[in-house]
Amino acid sequence: MSDFLERGLRLPDMRPPQLPRLTWLQATARLVGRQASAELFGAPGYSLTLARPKAFGFACSPREFRPADAAVGRSTAAGRFVIAGSVVDVGSSGDIWDRPCPTRRFAVDLHRFVWLPDLMASGDRAPREALRLILAWAEIFGNWNAFSWSRETLPRRVINLACSARRIGASSSEADRARLADLLARQARHLGRLRPGASAAEIACARTLAGATLSGPAGRSLLAQGLSSLKRALAVAVLADGCHVSRSPEAGLELLFDLLTLDDALLQIGHEPPQELGRSIDRLTAGLRALTLPDGRLAAFQGGEMLTAPRVAAARAHDDTGTPAAAERLLAGGYERLDGQMVHIILDAGAPAAGAAPLTACAQPGAIEIVCGRDRLITNSGWSERASDRQGFRLTPAGSTLSLGEGSVGDILSGRSEKVLGPRLSLPPMNVTVRREAGEGAVLVETGHDGWVPQFGLRHERRLYLDQRLDEVRGEERLVPTDRPVEALAAPYAVRFYLQPGATASMARDRRSVILRGESGRGWFFRSDAADVAIEPSACFENGLTRRSVQIVLRGSARTDAESRIRWKLEPAGATESQI
Repeated sequence: MSDFLERGLRLPDMRPPQLPRLTWLQATARLVGRQASAELFGAPGYSLTLARPKAFGFACSPREFRPADAAVGRSTAAGRFVIAGSVVDVGSSGDIWDRPCPTRRFAVDLHRFVWLPDLMASGDRAPREALRLILAWAEIFGNWNAFSWSRETLPRRVINLACSARRIGASSSEADRARLADLLARQARHLGRLRPGASAAEIACARTLAGATLSGPAGRSLLAQGLSSLKRALAVAVLADGCHVSRSPEAGLELLFDLLTLDDALLQIGHEPPQELGRSIDRLTAGLRALTLPDGRLAAFQGGEMLTAPRVAAARAHDDTGTPAAAERLLAGGYERLDGQMVHIILDAGAPAAGAAPLTACAQPGAIEIVCGRDRLITNSGWSERASDRQGFRLTPAGSTLSLGEGSVGDILSGRSEKVLGPRLSLPPMNVTVRREAGEGAVLVETGHDGWVPQFGLRHERRLYLDQRLDEVRGEERLVPTDRPVEALAAPYAVRFYLQPGATASMARDRRSVILRGESGRGWFFRSDAADVAIEPSACFENGLTRRSVQIVLRGSARTDAESRIRWKLEPAGATESQI
């Protein structure tokens, strides 16, 4: 199992995904549209359609709210590019654009100009080096290219370029400044001709930001077009409770960063921000507050990672400390939060996102994360689109939840389907229910889903009870038979609890209890009545890289014609012994 997670391979006993007819129609339409776009954008003279109105200068310098790393920027200025866990050293005057990239992820981030904010924070000589790198890129990729001008790379590059362009232009010649402005304008115009899909909000934000940054008719035209598309995109991307439509906490944080930058740019040029922008910032801020745990990091659900506490804090810097406490329920996003004195839990009580979002959705219904004090003890493997070669992290066994038959309730498209539609999560329609009760000093949440019914005829129900005074968590997993006939008489189950890298686990003498310790050293007892309790190696995805960790696994066998229950409990070490 640990090899599967670390290498991101498909489980050997998984059934190949069966795509519905509608999906095949979508795939066919995608192929036709892709071919037509390639012929149009690659045609001689296409670049001329992006040239008017001509851009000459900049009206503002938008603030990038994401924290920059000056040390990484100095490394880039010296010709050493550290991107996506790989390093390419071209020397202080070398050309990074004529070198092969070590990984595809490196190439994507390189063409997104993710190195630019760090470089601009590295010192007074940064603008000159940035201009050199940008103009060198333009010599090779300044006209349309299927990769460097794709939906995957272009929106983020436009945002990074817009935030730095005025400062770069201030120390450049008039000719270079005009060339830089024209380069930004042409890329922003091309954004309006892409099929936005799941990137609609990012694309609209990039177009609008470029319009606010550029001066003159070029800027005004892009600004008007961008604001129109932004209003429509935000209505879809931001749910009423502040969750991102993909249900990824990280996606919501990244969109919030972009909207804060755009709001700052509009204020700089004296343009009243639209109501939709302010409302989305408020909602995303509230959602971020609810999905941030006391260790300062995000919950790692649905295609997102924990991220570093400083990065999360930067997105919340504008959040008034006098605002209400974090919401207990995010019904639109499908999350439940349980807070005790020291124990804090977030439960994934929703179905994986549908529509275009399955490119990052994870098949992990009922997954949980638990912070004890400031130690995140139980987490999920985490995943983000930066780990394109680690798709296994998106399947059920990679979450702190129950799986049957060592399989998953969904699968990731592969082969021709993946080439056309991308690594989309394919799964049958899933019904997820949730119920919450709160009393004096206690909270009870129950959630259930029918994702296992097609394979095993069993419905999984998870029950969490938090004693807020004793900081004791009691959990119960139920496998309830349904009317669906199945051939198998029994199904092996595994309930996994991933531990945060740095946390330790040791088996007690009774072989049923586990002693957990976080980085603070405080101890916690984990007990269960499962037939088999094991501590096994695992891996987690954090800050773009996989890290080794351990997991607690409760194993046994459940009948498909009778209800099964697995009970477990987490309590502070030293708590009075009690029955599970």
